[in-house]
Amino acid sequence: MKLLAGFRVLDLGTFITAPHAAMLLGELGADVIKIERPGGGDPFRWYNEGLSSPVFQAHNRNKRSLALDVRQPAGLAVLDRLVATADVVVINVRPGVAEKLQLDAGRLMRLNPRLVYCSITGFGSGGPYAGRPAYDTVGLAMSGLLSRLHDADEARIAGPSLSDTVTGLTMCMGALAALLERERSGRGRLVETSMLEATLSFAVDPMIYYLVQGHEQPFFQRGSASQAYVLRCRDGQRLCLHMSTPDKFWRALTAAIERPDLLAAYPDRETRSGNYETLARVLAEIFARRDRADWMQRLERHDVPFAPALSMAEVAADPQVRHLGILNETVHDGLGSVRGMNRPLHFDGDNRSGFHGTPTLGQHGEEILAGLGYGAADIEALRQQGVVDTNH
Repeated sequence: MKLLAGFRVLDLGTFITAPHAAMLLGELGADVIKIERPGGGDPFRWYNEGLSSPVFQAHNRNKRSLALDVRQPAGLAVLDRLVATADVVVINVRPGVAEKLQLDAGRLMRLNPRLVYCSITGFGSGGPYAGRPAYDTVGLAMSGLLSRLHDADEARIAGPSLSDTVTGLTMCMGALAALLERERSGRGRLVETSMLEATLSFAVDPMIYYLVQGHEQPFFQRGSASQAYVLRCRDGQRLCLHMSTPDKFWRALTAAIERPDLLAAYPDRETRSGNYETLARVLAEIFARRDRADWMQRLERHDVPFAPALSMAEVAADPQVRHLGILNETVHDGLGSVRGMNRPLHFDGDNRSGFHGTPTLGQHGEEILAGLGYGAADIEALRQQGVVDTNH
């Protein structure tokens, strides 16, 4: 089900933020054309010494690739033709770079007044930090979100790219809103976000806590308030609990672990929250006595909100994940069978989004150029000039 069928998106981005936003629009059925530099393409292609590394596949599904050198006048002319047919352009560069490349909103929107131009920066288009480079951890740190996730002397960073993907998701929302308005007004929009703003919006709970209370939220305050725990079982596997505010779930937990004394000692949420550290130690000692599978049976029987802390391999094999059809498999011309993920939205029961696998560099060049009116001789001339690369 391609809800955005008939809409064309030009992905002028690299790495994650803009490519992720464009991919999300592609998951909804838009025709996404990824514009890449001939000879190398998106730097993420080359991770693991290949043209389609896992990190590239994660953010570039459902796209067609055009290897086009927009630094050459003939390449810019090709791009201008594409812009005239496009509904959305997504780009992530520092302020001033788009202008140098003649890819700025002012010029492209003069070519196509209906264009929704989506610009992603690290810190915004102006201000004291505007010219700084920014990647995922920079966005996490500047937004304050890192202070809520990392509280140790460990210099290494773990986890997925949160700031990058949240920024892409935010821009996708902005693009959709601008397209919806355009249906009424007929005019395009300049849509801007930054990693700082998008990631800070994701850290809304601790920021609003600070603004209301006037001081920082204690590091474990959220876990304390929501009665959430991560506990290691006898077999070394971890299990997560989240009782939230209803007393019934605390009563259910004390029944499942056969500790009515804890119900008597901590009868209400305020008492439990105030003794969070003590309860964490008690529960850790209790859960260390049995294997995770045993605890899961007991917790489910008593209707306790819980989940095993799964590895990605366990997630892929999980029966609920399979039931929801979250993962898909597509056939790639060069890579064969490729596994990926469907969109997290179901429309009338349909969540399928595997329209295109990750493209090889320049894979769709000839068909895209032909669609713009270039003949075979024109395409060959562009290839000979190094403007396009359609050999991959």
